Amino acid sequence: MAKRAQNFVCQSCGAVHSQWAGRCSGCGGWNTVIEEGGGSGPPSGALQASGRGRVLELELLTGASEEAPRRVTGIGEIDRVSGGGLVPGSALLIGGEPGIRKSTLLLQVAAAVALAGAEAYYFTGEEALAQVRLRAERLKLADAPVRIAAETNLANILATLRKAAPADLVVIDSIQTLWADGLDAAPGTVSQVRAATQMLVRFAKGSGCTLVLVGHVTKDGQIAGPKVVEHMVDTVLYFEGDRGRPFRILRAVKNRFGATDEIGVFEMVSEGLREVRNPSELFLGERDGHSPGAAVFAGIEGTRPILVEFQALVAPSGLGTPRRAVVGWDTSRLAMVLAVLEARCGVSMAGHDVYLNVAGGLKIAEPAADLAAAAALVSSFSGAALAPDGVYFGEISLSGGIRACSHTTIRLKEAEKLGFKTSVMPAAGEIQGRKAGLDLKRLARLEELVHDLAERREG
Repeated sequence: MAKRAQNFVCQSCGAVHSQWAGRCSGCGGWNTVIEEGGGSGPPSGALQASGRGRVLELELLTGASEEAPRRVTGIGEIDRVSGGGLVPGSALLIGGEPGIRKSTLLLQVAAAVALAGAEAYYFTGEEALAQVRLRAERLKLADAPVRIAAETNLANILATLRKAAPADLVVIDSIQTLWADGLDAAPGTVSQVRAATQMLVRFAKGSGCTLVLVGHVTKDGQIAGPKVVEHMVDTVLYFEGDRGRPFRILRAVKNRFGATDEIGVFEMVSEGLREVRNPSELFLGERDGHSPGAAVFAGIEGTRPILVEFQALVAPSGLGTPRRAVVGWDTSRLAMVLAVLEARCGVSMAGHDVYLNVAGGLKIAEPAADLAAAAALVSSFSGAALAPDGVYFGEISLSGGIRACSHTTIRLKEAEKLGFKTSVMPAAGEIQGRKAGLDLKRLARLEELVHDLAERREG
């Protein structure tokens, strides 16, 4: 009897090795290569030699195309992130750290779809049915007609879906717990995750239901498993948040039917996750605008304007190498701003510890936050408090100039709506539409901001 071929597959990137190795040559990860059973594929050249195939009808780019239909869930933040609602026949992958309340969110979505008259199925591979029912009772969703089952066998799940009433929404919690017949690999391995995802996506495309998959994340915050899984689905969402804070951010990083980098904001309450319709008021709710080192940034997340506070603390250091601690912002960006302040503005913080925090647990990646961060740093360093009714936004270049940002009008309208009176912004860039009812202070260089703060301190 011929010996069955064995493959050694990396569980992070999916690279296949002929023998075991402590470090993957594809991604460089340690102890990620695991032995998996291999199967014999089609003989070389078999597909080319068959000569079979259907001739396709080619079309031009011009022509009318219908917009993808939507199924509105009734949860505004979910509909916003997904691009206006769930698309029938699409597949969504949502990832997040353990305990971030992914299961709670998806149970609320399934209940909302079921209460609207659609068929919702919820398959759990990590919990017992009693646990799901207890969560539904706590969320006051026990009366929702959601069909639930605890199963990890992929064949049983597909057989159930084919025999039951046509599904509108199918939730799989989680994809790492499923196992397919015919594969000699443990659940959660690359081959099992790839096979389960492929078969479920094929079922969703053929039946027209919306498929939602839950994925575990690695210690680096990425969805575990091969990257090919993210390419197979239509939408990839990340559920973020700090366990010590009640806020949760649902962020879209891939969406074939909507905008990427869109976010939805939720707040943890006793009844589950409550959607936050105005995140700016939430992030600025406990703000003390009269203390040095606090600046409000007018940012854009996807299509949504968000105002959030940057908090800075600059204190003399007794260490040989002063500390640089950042929460919610890029550490490299902070180092660049500090270098520009020293080289172009004469403000040296080399002998000081620098702490920078984005209030509320939000993670900011927009370059337009440079000016707000610099204002908070200089305010804390000089001891002069910024105007409590002002907002800041602008990208800082290495030459000390302040570059224009996009969506200026949207930022200003959001600041005006929340009662702010002044906006410190780049000198370049046009404001489209009506002029906002704000006092616009337009700066061309970072030195002007440092000079204004020095005058405020002397005054």
